[in-house]
Amino acid sequence: MDNRMDEKDAELLRSRSRAAFDAQAPTYDTGMEGDHARRLYPHVLAEVARAVAGNPAPRLLDLGCGTGSLAVLVLEGVPGARLSCVDLSPRMAEAARARLGERADVLLCDAERLPFCDGSFDAAWCNDSFHHYPDPERAAFQAWRVLAPGGTFIIGDAWQPAPARAIMNAWMSHSREGDVRIYSEAEMRRILGTWFSDVSWRRVGQTACVAVARKGA
Repeated sequence: MDNRMDEKDAELLRSRSRAAFDAQAPTYDTGMEGDHARRLYPHVLAEVARAVAGNPAPRLLDLGCGTGSLAVLVLEGVPGARLSCVDLSPRMAEAARARLGERADVLLCDAERLPFCDGSFDAAWCNDSFHHYPDPERAAFQAWRVLAPGGTFIIGDAWQPAPARAIMNAWMSHSREGDVRIYSEAEMRRILGTWFSDVSWRRVGQTACVAVARKGA
């Protein structure tokens, strides 16, 4: 499967995502539109805590941080962490800054074009945003690049069994929220496995999955 697309099409998808999440920002923490993401919070949090266990001051990166709700849980669950957050939506980033204050740096940027130096973080995650990335291979590479050797990348995302996934992926081009693709386990393993030395994947309920990828030491 080749997930590359024309940059004009990719930018159209980014603009749709940006507009949709700008509109959702005021109600995302309580409304239906954020329900799927919220159900993944404890699973992603557990993987982040496991990834940096024993590190007294881990450097963490939240890709697609939204309003910062998951970031708050991570800071509470991983004392001493130094956190950076990025999001494509200006209003989501604004909400995250208001919530996190000086506890994290929040940047407005694209997960496919991270402005960080190589090896800057010990763990990174994206929750319910990977299926929005026009170039998932590039996003995976960027996560790999900014992680230190031995670092961990955690993805919580949408999942569907094959028949439903085929129908939903056929519809994605018409999505007003910039959705790109729901990935199978094999697709996710391939995308991450290009860069990461160890990849695990598991279902979460009926409509979600968690993938954990580790960078070689």
